[in-house]
Amino acid sequence: MKILVDFIALIMLYVLCLFKKWQSKGKYALLVNTTMYVYLSCVLLVTLMPIITSLPFIFNHPYNMYLVPFDDYLNGRGDTVRQIVLNVIMTVPFGFLFPLTQKEKNRTFQRTLLFTFLLSLSIELIQPLIDGGRSCDITDLITNSVGGIIGFIIYVIFKPVTSFVFKRINE
Repeated sequence: MKILVDFIALIMLYVLCLFKKWQSKGKYALLVNTTMYVYLSCVLLVTLMPIITSLPFIFNHPYNMYLVPFDDYLNGRGDTVRQIVLNVIMTVPFGFLFPLTQKEKNRTFQRTLLFTFLLSLSIELIQPLIDGGRSCDITDLITNSVGGIIGFIIYVIFKPVTSFVFKRINE
C-alpha cells in the first residue's frame, strides 16, 4: 500500500509535467522518453520504494556502507553471484535507452557510462536512508556500471535498426 503513494506521485509527474513536453517534441521523443520513464520507475520499485512514506524515518536506522569491492563474493557470503548478475541486468536497459534519449552528438560511451554511474551512485547512497535493511555497496556500483556498458554495446549494435524504426515513427 505504501508503494501506491509513490506510483501515484510518478503518474502525476508524468501526466502533469512530462507527457505534454515530450509529446510536443514528436512521437520519437514521446516513445523513447516514456519508455525510459517506465524503466526508471521499475528500477525505483526494486531499489528504493516505498520512498515518500519512508521520508519521515530516514534517520531512524543505521547507515551501512561497504567499500571493499566483491567482499561478499570473495568470502562466500550470501547469494552474491545472483546479486551481481541482477545488478548487471538491472542497468542494461539504461545503457541502451539513455543514448536514445540524447541528441546525436551526446550519444557517447563516456556520457552513458557517467550517467549509469550517477544513477547507480544515487540509488546506492539513498538506499540505506530509505530502508535500514539496505546498504550502500561499491560492488553494486561496479556491477551496475558494467550493465550500463553492456547496454551501450547493445545500443551500438542495434543503432541502424533503431534509427530506421524511429525514422518511421516520426513520419
